Amino acid sequence: MANQSVVIIGAQWGDEGKGKLVDLLTEDASAVVRFQGGHNAGHTLVLGDQKTVLHLIPSGILHPGTHCLIGNGVVLSLPDLFQEIEMLEARGVAVVERLQISKACPLLLAYHVRLDQVREQAKGQHAIGTTGRGIGPAYEDKIARRSVRLEDLFFPDRFAAKVSEVLDFHNFVLQHYFKAQPVDPHQLIDESLALADRVRPLAGDVAHSLHEYRRRGQTLLFEGAQGALLDVDHGTYPFVTSSNTTVGGAATGTGVGPNALDYVLGIAKAYTTRVGSGPFPTELQDETGQLIAQRGNEFGATTGRPRRCGWLDIVALQRSIQINGINGICITKLDVLDALETVKICVGYRIHGESLSQPPSAAEELARCEPVYESLPGWQASTVGIKTFGGLPVAAQRYLNRIEELVETPITIISTGADRRDTIVRIHPFTGRPGIPPSEN
Repeated sequence: MANQSVVIIGAQWGDEGKGKLVDLLTEDASAVVRFQGGHNAGHTLVLGDQKTVLHLIPSGILHPGTHCLIGNGVVLSLPDLFQEIEMLEARGVAVVERLQISKACPLLLAYHVRLDQVREQAKGQHAIGTTGRGIGPAYEDKIARRSVRLEDLFFPDRFAAKVSEVLDFHNFVLQHYFKAQPVDPHQLIDESLALADRVRPLAGDVAHSLHEYRRRGQTLLFEGAQGALLDVDHGTYPFVTSSNTTVGGAATGTGVGPNALDYVLGIAKAYTTRVGSGPFPTELQDETGQLIAQRGNEFGATTGRPRRCGWLDIVALQRSIQINGINGICITKLDVLDALETVKICVGYRIHGESLSQPPSAAEELARCEPVYESLPGWQASTVGIKTFGGLPVAAQRYLNRIEELVETPITIISTGADRRDTIVRIHPFTGRPGIPPSEN
């Protein structure tokens, strides 16, 4: 059955390869909308020999004619936005005429970055492991109802008054609590207002635009950042991001109702990774973990930090499926496991001798959990670029079939390489049919 709206959700702790899938599925989308996060997220797209890393602009921008929107759930750093636009336009990608940004986006400003960095430094070994790009403090201002939003930038006196007021508060904290240098309000106001005329043509009512797309029967792709296990409400709190990375964020972060979200595609690696601090029951701190990290090039697209690697965690994946209503799963980076003689799947946890089928809600308890593994034979043959499920090594097919059995959710897409074309599409989320779009065959 065809679907008009598809939501892409990271089903682990982020870095699952969402950018490639958004790029692939954009072929059948009229518009792509980003609904949460900020420039802490990095989506890596590979087509041929060219790699593109995007942080704010939706991954569908590489498709000519596709409209891209940034919803109100995103915290917006204007300098980073324009740096990204300039990078794309230097490659011949038309951006400005195809990009719309919600006027309700909270602006991420210099004092957010300063606060984020000094707070992490002050926590020392207890630091959460943020990217230091100001995301958390920007969302705190939003919830505290003191955000300066994009629409404020077009009224200079109002903008200056709001920035001055909020900086009185933040500079007091910086100087008297953290003993750090304050942010100069005059410099910040002048630098921000200098960007107003440049961003004005991009600002609009994203919620209205999305409703118009749907009214005309056009297809929409909703793109999230990070992963469901980093959701501020449902993730491994407090080792989480500061927004709702789960499917509900697609509605609140853009202005559409839940009934406008037809299909949820959860993206998961064939193994598990995590960046920064926080519990990770299946983490491998041995040669196998190092091999996975090396073969998977597991370094953050935004920060370059090495990712922690471990076996696929079915308990965590089942939780993501439950809280997101995931209809189908895409397994990425299957090829990373090609060299292994044995592959393992975590099918449960033990804590204090007791078996658990659901992850504990407290990060402290999850950190004490011991994984229960099921071992399967590896395939020790290349899966790179294979285009059909039947073309995969038999042991790889069995591995994927076992995952399906355990999570009771169909694996509809399998990624067998970094390139957009290295993909097995068993059921296309938009068309309901197997195969990638004709133009990519």
